[in-house]
Amino acid sequence: MKEPSFTIGVEEEYLLVDKSTRKLASSPPSDLFKACESALEGRVSPEFLRCQIEVGTPVCSTLAEIRDELAHYRRTIARESARHNLAPLAASTHPFAEWTDQPHTDKERYNEIARSMQVVAKRMLICGMHVHIGIEEDELRIELFNQLAYFLPHLLALSTSSPFWRGRNSGLKSYRLSVFNELPRTGLPPRFESFHDYRHTIDILVKAGALEDATKVWWDLRPSDRFPTLEMRITDVCPRLDDAVAIAALFRCLCRMLYRLRRSNQGWRQYSRFLLAENRWQAQRHGTTARLIDFGRNETAPFQDLVEELIELVLPDAEHFGCVDDVAHIRTIAAKGTSAEKQLALAGEMPEDSHLPDDRLAAIVDHLIEETQAGL
Repeated sequence: MKEPSFTIGVEEEYLLVDKSTRKLASSPPSDLFKACESALEGRVSPEFLRCQIEVGTPVCSTLAEIRDELAHYRRTIARESARHNLAPLAASTHPFAEWTDQPHTDKERYNEIARSMQVVAKRMLICGMHVHIGIEEDELRIELFNQLAYFLPHLLALSTSSPFWRGRNSGLKSYRLSVFNELPRTGLPPRFESFHDYRHTIDILVKAGALEDATKVWWDLRPSDRFPTLEMRITDVCPRLDDAVAIAALFRCLCRMLYRLRRSNQGWRQYSRFLLAENRWQAQRHGTTARLIDFGRNETAPFQDLVEELIELVLPDAEHFGCVDDVAHIRTIAAKGTSAEKQLALAGEMPEDSHLPDDRLAAIVDHLIEETQAGL
């Protein structure tokens, strides 16, 4: 069996905020996007809402390339935004923004989404990180797709950055996922018997006129409709670049680990999506403080213990890709907490379902601005 290329690409979505008011820039100057587009040579694009901006790396062979590309994008957007007293936030929700105040981008694809999905789409004031891994052979791509669902809650737990919504503590480490779940064709992906089974399923919806194409399928993990890749979509976007690179490295290594099993005529045991959804909820609710279910043992385990198992499991693959330190960083995330935990610490104690004081909300925004540009 020929080994896939396991090339990697990463997409990140950022929010733009006014540094004086800490509010979202609901109508950023057109000159800002033009300047970013010119400086980043096609690696930046508008998102659904006008207060958002998206970047995407080229196809990369190493995690060092991914780090350099993302650092360059963040630096460039921060520099160009500063000319207008704005700054990017690499966080999945803004601590206090109101979605009703945010106009969507006037682009046909986005206009159609707004028309067809109404308030469900208009409420999408969220950002994420997507990671593409190159797996050229169709049947192998579906085999690994089926097995990778087991690990999606672990990846989510490492990335959480959206504990607040409209000025309140949501009680979740990733409220973004709850907002996104309102869209159709989201959540954990179903299992398919073959690539033909997958294509047949999508084609039924396309021929019936329910979908334009498979890009309108927004599962936590999906085969890309445009590239021979698996696209991981469950994760929040991470303010700290080190965290983003670590998660991308781990996902890449998990893909190769499962390929190694397949090469030896083995595979990761399949569990029902109902069971996996419970771990997804625990990760969404608790982040790195979660106890996830080990279905082989039928018992829960602290996430920090599972992190050690993950590192050991993919060590041969991290060595193969030269990203041992990047993968090992997930140990630091688990020990020190994700962005969600840091934001909650800044918020301090507060009565349940109460609106945070303005000074604390401002402090959280300032923290996220700093974290987005840290170490660049």
